[in-house]
Amino acid sequence: MKILLISTYELGRQPFGLASPAAWLRKRGHQVRCLDLSRQALDEQAVREACLIAFYVPMHTATRLTLELVEPMRAMNPEAHFCAYGLYAPLAAESLRAKGIESLFGGEFEQTLVDLAEHLSGLSAFPQIHPLDSNISLARLRFVTPDRTDLPALKSYAHLVMPAGGHRVVGYTEASRGCKHVCRHCPIVPVYNGVFRIVDREVVLADIRQQVQAGAQHITFGDPDFFNGVGHAVPLVEALHREFPQLTYDVTIKVEHLRENADLLRTLRDTGCLFIVSAVESLDDGILEKLRKGHTRADFFRVVEDCRRMELILQPTFVPFTPLTTFENYLDLLEQLQRLGLIGAVSPIQLAIRLLVTAGSRLLEVEEIRREVGEFDAKSLTYPWRHRDPALDGLCEELQDIVAAAENAKESRAAIFEKIWSAANRAANRRTARKSVTLPATAPPVPYLNEPWYC
Repeated sequence: MKILLISTYELGRQPFGLASPAAWLRKRGHQVRCLDLSRQALDEQAVREACLIAFYVPMHTATRLTLELVEPMRAMNPEAHFCAYGLYAPLAAESLRAKGIESLFGGEFEQTLVDLAEHLSGLSAFPQIHPLDSNISLARLRFVTPDRTDLPALKSYAHLVMPAGGHRVVGYTEASRGCKHVCRHCPIVPVYNGVFRIVDREVVLADIRQQVQAGAQHITFGDPDFFNGVGHAVPLVEALHREFPQLTYDVTIKVEHLRENADLLRTLRDTGCLFIVSAVESLDDGILEKLRKGHTRADFFRVVEDCRRMELILQPTFVPFTPLTTFENYLDLLEQLQRLGLIGAVSPIQLAIRLLVTAGSRLLEVEEIRREVGEFDAKSLTYPWRHRDPALDGLCEELQDIVAAAENAKESRAAIFEKIWSAANRAANRRTARKSVTLPATAPPVPYLNEPWYC
């Protein structure tokens, strides 16, 4: 069977979510074409020839882009079976079905894609899935090495900008999926509900090995939390470093896990970890509690110290604009980033992110949030909300414009931060008086990936 796997956007990474199922399907004898529309034009001939067209929807932006493509592609090939798989397939089921998607697979999707292909090919008389089902599988799969043969070259994707100048080619892999935590704002939770699954160490190493051969000098581990399974993660990076001592990598780890495993920071540093991304979200303990983040403001401050002591770069991310946000805690966030010397370590867009309340979100358990949201909007795939103080919504929109313009002009993070600081203080002057801070003319340079979007 001819199968077309499509990715619309995945943060500038070469999509694991195409390479992994491609390997499974090709192993069963199917003819698979992978198409990454973030880097390639739509191949209309491939669309017309495919019997199964499957869209990878791991995130909100990718899903919205997919919704725009289904109808025109259906017009090109009305006979194909259309499928969506990945984290957002069950979360956006209603919207995807309305556009003509027939099968939806969330969670561990490789085997269910194989089952669907076998069923459509007439090779399976008793398919494990029904084509119209919204299927969330949390099965323990035995993964195979992803097949990246027809994806664009790694050098065409996001690269690592180095402090001393120059850049490194970046590869991407996943050592685990899901998460054992249930943070209320996280879209992983409605699908995995506290479950995480590991990818066999040898499969991860084989995937990295082929990317190094293709030019990768740095690897991003895309696990929602690399320390969900410390016993899996640590031997993996130790083995990686033995084989590729010059290779660097980055990981994402919760503040909670960094606190609990402070003794392992040295291991990360010594095995080539260049920086750690951590979803801090807020510095307000009340908001953190409502989000069920599992850490406190003080925990974050301690982790900053621990990482600095180990000469590891911490790159925190935030969701600063929520229905619970006040001018007081937003300005406090800016002050603390300045005090801690983290201005250069925070992508400016992180200071303008607005909370997404998606289908199935546990944020709706919080009364203060639930009473602010409207009816679910199938187009935006969210429950829209407005802050009770319109000035905070206005500030968020202003900051997003500031960041977009400044990044297009290639301004430094310190310069962008100063504009954010000025705008926030102007907006807040009628409501709260804040002491001034001394803003640096420059911020210490840090390595960072040049595609900073996180949703």
